Amino acid sequence: MKVNIEKSWAKVLKQEFEEEYFIKLTDFVKREYTFGRTYPKPRQIFNAFDLCPFDKIKVVIIGQDPYHGVGQANGLCFSVNDGVRLPPSLQNIFKELRDDLGIDNGHNGDLSNWAKQGVLMLNATLTVMADKPGSHQGKGWEKFTDNIIKIISDKKDKIVFILWGAYAQKKSILIDEKKHNIISSPHPSPFSAERGFFGSNPFSKTNAYLKENSLTAIDWQL
Repeated sequence: MKVNIEKSWAKVLKQEFEEEYFIKLTDFVKREYTFGRTYPKPRQIFNAFDLCPFDKIKVVIIGQDPYHGVGQANGLCFSVNDGVRLPPSLQNIFKELRDDLGIDNGHNGDLSNWAKQGVLMLNATLTVMADKPGSHQGKGWEKFTDNIIKIISDKKDKIVFILWGAYAQKKSILIDEKKHNIISSPHPSPFSAERGFFGSNPFSKTNAYLKENSLTAIDWQL
């Protein structure tokens, strides 16, 4: 089936889009957008892929669910549109970035600049009903994004996978650790950040690995 997604991803995922589960998922998502408030905007569902082509991936950050508040979700995990108040987890991500690399991104929570440099900001579920977190889980998105992680692991080399929290860390079984670098820590949520996210230095560790493998480091400044 025809899916409006960046051309390199369209080629890699051509077979995936023909699978029965994905066709059912598409029908479900279309109904949700037709009959209720659903985020992100339809044109931003595949924003993570459109901003980070398959052949440009260097880093994968795995989230769980899009933000479910008005104007927040923009298709990138942990990211919000510029001008939107920073959610608590993103505030803690920026705090760790300041402590790790001395970079202060202020109140701009749009992480598109990271994506454009090769950071795939991948939520496990790509859509959500307004004000109902987790409402689109178990509908097929997780199978789709799990398969994407496996495809990246199989087809690429020397990718940094950043796994924050128990949910993301379960995805490690999809990743070939002999080919790639996994950086794990507790989630940046206020409920867990003090238990090891702060001080984990994911940004400097990522850039050190990229440089060790003759790859360009990520400029984490927005």
